[in-house]
Amino acid sequence: MSWGGLIVLVILGILVLGVILTYNRLVRLRNETANGWRQIDVQLKRRHDLIPNLVAAVKGAMEFEQDTLTKVIQARNAAVSARGVADAAVKEGELSQILSRLFALVENYPALRSNDNVKQLQEEITSTENKVSFARQFYNDIATEYNIAQEVFPANIVAGMFGGFKPAELFAVTAEAERQVPQVNLSLR
Repeated sequence: MSWGGLIVLVILGILVLGVILTYNRLVRLRNETANGWRQIDVQLKRRHDLIPNLVAAVKGAMEFEQDTLTKVIQARNAAVSARGVADAAVKEGELSQILSRLFALVENYPALRSNDNVKQLQEEITSTENKVSFARQFYNDIATEYNIAQEVFPANIVAGMFGGFKPAELFAVTAEAERQVPQVNLSLR
């Protein structure tokens, strides 16, 4: 074999190796993105499972607030039925807003504020909300990395050649109320 033939084989080998490495990186990122979504899903399921317990715990004491409790359950059921990242983001945002209203109402009922079961459920839901927030942040980070990897050269060529690589949706704040700066009043009046 001549030097020219050997150089061509080396160049072809490097190109094939580059394609294989790029493809494997895209597959890894796609799987990490799917895993990130599953981590969010696990935390959302936990939250969805806790909500009926909280509603049952406060139902008797909040007889005049049945409308709020009904809205919590409706929002929970809508969130459970969400399909895809964008739909979940909207429905989970609505559920978060309604849960915030419920927590605010609980503060108006001294019997509920002192009820250990209600306090524990509120703490568990709040803890789960934090875990959901961290999981969403991780998901958005890995999904962004995956999306960028598909768009940059030469990975965009590999992604186009092999297919199966589609941009991942990102979680985004969709409700205008979530963008509002909370009002904090620390006055003693």
